[in-house]
Amino acid sequence: MEFSGERPMVDLTYSDVFLVPRHSAVTSRLQVDLAPHDGTPATIPIVSSNMNSVTGARLAATLARRGGLGVLPQDIPLQELDAAIRWVKRQPVLWDTALVLPPEATVAAALRILPATPGHGIVVADGGEDVSAADILGIVPASRLATALPDARLGDLARGDTPSLEAEDVEDPRAAFDTIVAAGVDVVCVMRHGRLVGTLSRRSALRSTLYRPALDSSGRLAVAAAVGINGDVAAKAKALAAAGVDVLVVDTAHGHQDGMLAALRTVAELGLDIPIAAGNVVTAEGVHDLVTAGASILKVGVGPGAMCTTRMMTAVGRPQFSAVLETAEAARIMGAHVWADGGVRYPRDVALALAAGAASVMIGSWFAGTIEAPGELLADANGRVFKESWGMASTKAVHDRFGRLDPYELARKELFAEGISSSKIYLDPLRPGLEDLLDMITSGVRSSFTYAGAATVSEFHDRALVGLQSAAGYEEGKALPVSW
Repeated sequence: MEFSGERPMVDLTYSDVFLVPRHSAVTSRLQVDLAPHDGTPATIPIVSSNMNSVTGARLAATLARRGGLGVLPQDIPLQELDAAIRWVKRQPVLWDTALVLPPEATVAAALRILPATPGHGIVVADGGEDVSAADILGIVPASRLATALPDARLGDLARGDTPSLEAEDVEDPRAAFDTIVAAGVDVVCVMRHGRLVGTLSRRSALRSTLYRPALDSSGRLAVAAAVGINGDVAAKAKALAAAGVDVLVVDTAHGHQDGMLAALRTVAELGLDIPIAAGNVVTAEGVHDLVTAGASILKVGVGPGAMCTTRMMTAVGRPQFSAVLETAEAARIMGAHVWADGGVRYPRDVALALAAGAASVMIGSWFAGTIEAPGELLADANGRVFKESWGMASTKAVHDRFGRLDPYELARKELFAEGISSSKIYLDPLRPGLEDLLDMITSGVRSSFTYAGAATVSEFHDRALVGLQSAAGYEEGKALPVSW
């Protein structure tokens, strides 16, 4: 990356800069390869944040199916974390995990896991917990939930004539897409030897032709998990590796400290043979020390997150574009990589983080407002659908993390909480699902690459030309609502 003028003497954030178009021989967005090549199985440079309100097993599996990497949070009890990793590993690669409810479930119950939006559906099956052996009554299209009474039973709404596809037929996604279109439905069941193994929608079939899944060496969906720097870090790291985790993230708010370095050395000495990410840091010195201690990937960012109040509480942090630029340069020298963590609000910010040298970009609150994020769907007084989100240093997070402490010690922890404890993250009606956001982000980033004349992430690092802009320049780039 280079600046179009002199390198500035002040630190910059994403809204301070823009990409200058250059001569390009890349004629199509589909020529662009977004694989980060950072030692992880990811094929797109998107990582979901290890926040309790962002990444659960469902989101991690969906993200991996489209090439990204989900990081399960360290606050989840180890037994639940082990189960979540193993659940992700069991999920299908070529089709979607089915959302299954029994016939006596109500529309109100269905709306807590799926909004009334086209392109999705709930399989209604009778037969207990083993859905693969259940008696399938049909599919309720998600859009049907909008017109049904809240207490209506799904068994009364299910379409028993919904077509299905055999698993082997899904291997040709174009043919599967044509079959679904010809049937005039949004979603079909995927069957193997008469048993339900998943579902497939028109959009999912189409996405299978555009994305490459992130897979482990056994062809299963990839997943990462985080550990903190306190407690028996070695035991937890070994347990996660045994469960099949593909990337281990050693995480704490201030990564450039002795506790982190000790934890990193402990994990590195285990010889788990999986990439180790660590952070958070914002300086070249922090990169040097963490890589020396055993990290191959650095999480970069202090204070840019939407749920974070660190900068206002402590004045500590650094504008994110400059933090990524400096740390990526230092990491490259040491053969390591950077994940830009936080501050991303638009696809342009993802492109700018990659231009600054990041291998991948971590996304938090943006993903918290999706169908697949943890937690139930809620609705406000106006019927707008949202999910709750909170910062990982907030009072709510402190309670989740230290709830077993005696009341006195818990009260002491609460005194030093930072971040927002509860925030409504509304689902975008046009992009309610994680994959909808991925489509928008990756299409924007692919276009950025073509403007720079880059076909790979490494070429984008080299060819990106960045200019500075005023606040008015940033506002000029925003689309205005048209009113006649």
